[in-house]
Amino acid sequence: MSVHAVITSRRSIRAYTNAPIEDEKLELVLEAARLSPSARNRQEWKFIVAKDAATRRKLGAASGDRQWVADAPVIVIACATEAEYVMSCGQLAGTVDTSIAFAFLVLQAHELGLGTCWLGAFNEAEVKAILGIPQHVRVVAMTPLGYPAESPEAKPRKSLAEIVAWEGYR
Repeated sequence: MSVHAVITSRRSIRAYTNAPIEDEKLELVLEAARLSPSARNRQEWKFIVAKDAATRRKLGAASGDRQWVADAPVIVIACATEAEYVMSCGQLAGTVDTSIAFAFLVLQAHELGLGTCWLGAFNEAEVKAILGIPQHVRVVAMTPLGYPAESPEAKPRKSLAEIVAWEGYR
């Protein structure tokens, strides 16, 4: 599948089968994140893979009691291990870099036939407590990961004319 095909066919999945994910596929998904670019090649991220059913239930509860999060066989939690480093443009590198890596992970998962749903709606303090994440580390995003039990339609997207400006902000 081409990168364009992966991007245009990917959907947020909120229903998963109980089929386990093959180790080889899980490794490829994580490898995609590892290979992503980062500011000054700092690679200030850590990805936690939660397979335990009790842990997944707690993470689902920390995500606004979304049962479908816990129903996936795996939840991946993306953490920025360096929350203070600011790039010369003024942006926090940890959030930007971890988001890039997470996007690579999500796209690789889809190419392998796995579903994801990028979650930003969670209680970070609860997630940290569940997983023993140190206070200085930021939880940037989470996703359930598994075989889709649904095929949602594409959501509307703005046109290029609405989101692109040439030669200046207009």
